[in-house]
Amino acid sequence: MNMMKWTLGPALLALSQLAAAKPVNNTKPLVNDKALQDAIKVENLYKHAENLQAIAYSTPGRNRVAGSTGHDLTVEYITEQLNALDGYYDVELQPWEGYTQTYEEISFTVNGVVYEAQVVEYSSNLTATDVPLVVVPNLGCDATDFPSTVSGSVALVHRGSCTFAIKSQNAKAAGAIGVIFWNNENAGVVAGTYGGILDDAVPGGGITQADGEALVALSSNTTLTTSLEIATVIELVQSNNVIATSKYGSPDNILFLGAHSDSVAAGPGINDDGSGTIGILETAIQLAKYSTKAQVKFGWWTAEESGLLGSTYYVESLSDEELLKIRLYLNFDMIASPNYILGHYDGDGSEFGETGPAGSAEAEHLFEEYYESNGLNHTATEFNGRSDYGPFLDAGIPSGGLDAGADEVKTQEWVDQFGGTLGAILDPNYHSAEDDVANLNEFCFGVMSKGIAHAVATYGASGFEGFPERETAAKRSVGEGTKAKPTHKYPYRFPTIL
Repeated sequence: MNMMKWTLGPALLALSQLAAAKPVNNTKPLVNDKALQDAIKVENLYKHAENLQAIAYSTPGRNRVAGSTGHDLTVEYITEQLNALDGYYDVELQPWEGYTQTYEEISFTVNGVVYEAQVVEYSSNLTATDVPLVVVPNLGCDATDFPSTVSGSVALVHRGSCTFAIKSQNAKAAGAIGVIFWNNENAGVVAGTYGGILDDAVPGGGITQADGEALVALSSNTTLTTSLEIATVIELVQSNNVIATSKYGSPDNILFLGAHSDSVAAGPGINDDGSGTIGILETAIQLAKYSTKAQVKFGWWTAEESGLLGSTYYVESLSDEELLKIRLYLNFDMIASPNYILGHYDGDGSEFGETGPAGSAEAEHLFEEYYESNGLNHTATEFNGRSDYGPFLDAGIPSGGLDAGADEVKTQEWVDQFGGTLGAILDPNYHSAEDDVANLNEFCFGVMSKGIAHAVATYGASGFEGFPERETAAKRSVGEGTKAKPTHKYPYRFPTIL
């Protein structure tokens, strides 16, 4: 079933408060980099975080999932903060309608042993008691991967090479009644999605790499019997993107910053992505003291957790002419991870080989220089479109951003650079009820939020002078990067730049 969209199409609905908005004050000084960074105070970031958590906990679901009361109150909070800035921004809501998973619960046992598991997004419901658990020997990307014994059973399938949807569809075609995906790296429980409601897929869940490997080994000499119960609620919901546009700067030269405002159903989502939501919100608040040469826009996207749905809808609502006015999009998703890295998207392709449109490399280099100017180590992260910059990349818009990490495992190299816990994932509370204020990393939160301010001040003051011009909607490419991987490494320490 295809995602449904709001019947009003691409139109943005202006908030009623704008009717009496005051004219822009043209006497404001041009934005200053140091002053804007200095205005970003950790105590203010935490006040926003506490407010978002209070919003989540005020609702029965204790979350801010798109379409829920918790998310509606989040949108209200963001707009109230922006509308208190004396008319500095045009604040608009873009309605969106679609299907999201608003509730999930899973129980998975094998031979009487309970295993930690997570529901695959958009899974249907299942109650299966004492049925065979059959190991699929290959990756499940081809129908022939599934043995005949999978009929009437739950299939155990390794993650990798193709989508969860394809694996699940192949499992159903082979007669399976459910599927459990085991991770292909030591990155915790699989957090997968079918990308939408699928009538030809079986209910699915995910487990860790270690548990998957143990079950595969056990199956060599023991018959595996499972009980699997999956309960979900998937609803057609109405939600909103929030778009704030500064009345300063050239509308033909737009700096666009974004973060997603929704959480998963499991918890309040204060790092994912309350931290990014807060980082750009506090920067927007402090920017209101200044003028800019480039127009600055901020976007808070709904339904990212359901598949980048809000940001995709926004990008698709723009004409080619409007798209070309966006000189750079910067994304901030999870910037206060407890076991953090100081990451930046690999826009030049030097680390992972996927380059963005012209300007993406320059954005990465800006953040590299920001870290190094403060004596901080940094590392490139994969530029794979996993968050809301993906739709902008696909539209040919130069992109970048900061990334403290989600379910990636901390390596020894990262421990040497940033400290933290070897072998643990970067956010041990990822997609869980424990993603709360108490588990934010204060140092990382402050550093990355000041990095947001640095980018706004740099491009806002320069008006993108010397930045690559946008003439066509060039797509990103995969291939050799444009510069060598940086080799500089600082001794690990907690710098005092906050």
